[in-house]
Amino acid sequence: MSEVFFPDGEWEHGRSQAWQSDLLSRAAEALVAFGSIGTVVIHQGRLVFGVGAIDEKVLIRSVRKSILSSLIGIEVERGSIRLDATMEELEMDDVQGLTKAERQATVRHLLQARSCIYHPALAESKAMTEAKPFRGSQAPGSIWHYNNWDFNALGTIYEQATGRSVYDGVMIDVASRIGMQDFEPSDGSYMRGPESKHPAYHMRMTARDLARFGWLYLNGGKWVGLQVVPGEWVRDSVAAHTFSGEGGYDYMFWTTGHNGEAQNQRPSKNTASFFRHSGISLTEHTVK
Repeated sequence: MSEVFFPDGEWEHGRSQAWQSDLLSRAAEALVAFGSIGTVVIHQGRLVFGVGAIDEKVLIRSVRKSILSSLIGIEVERGSIRLDATMEELEMDDVQGLTKAERQATVRHLLQARSCIYHPALAESKAMTEAKPFRGSQAPGSIWHYNNWDFNALGTIYEQATGRSVYDGVMIDVASRIGMQDFEPSDGSYMRGPESKHPAYHMRMTARDLARFGWLYLNGGKWVGLQVVPGEWVRDSVAAHTFSGEGGYDYMFWTTGHNGEAQNQRPSKNTASFFRHSGISLTEHTVK
């Protein structure tokens, strides 16, 4: 097994003979043609190649959800957030008010997009809003539905539990610990509106910083000798407990198996799996 490498500062270049230069060149051309702003390919902790503006900060959209998931996992281990805490216990409400049934949804339900709270939410497309089931049509935990109310409310829950912004949390507990080169709390911005009390917590990041986040998860939440994100949380996050037409889902990560099938169990050291979120694609390898 090759040595697992973690960058200190800039990503180091490193490409084994197994990587065919002509195929990499074709891949780079395809990425440019596709319109990729920046793409980074990392193998064993070293940069195979970077295409485009890998140091340009861009709006990462739904990748924000997976990053918040890591922060929540850290707080679950610290004891400041409980997965079985209900919206009622947390005194969570919204503009139109939550019903008695909706207040029984738990933090875990939100993480799994199973709250069944179909209150209007911010940062939803028209199609997302129209696809929502009717409020009160489903009991919390009964069905999966990709729901921005869940994800935005989790941002509020995190901030109430920690007393700091999502962006400060990213900086303190993730970015600074894994040496992100570009991210600053000022790269975050809230989307607020009359539809909901819970803002969408947008942020901008670079491809090379997102590659660090991906490498962190591929190594079980460890960076060098530091357990940044609890290993158990990482394993649970990338083992789907819900299956949709788009793949498996759990704790704000999409996850599929080696051949595209839904991954329905925790990846072991010797299994190959694939987990992703709108911009980060991670192929698991054997790690210690």
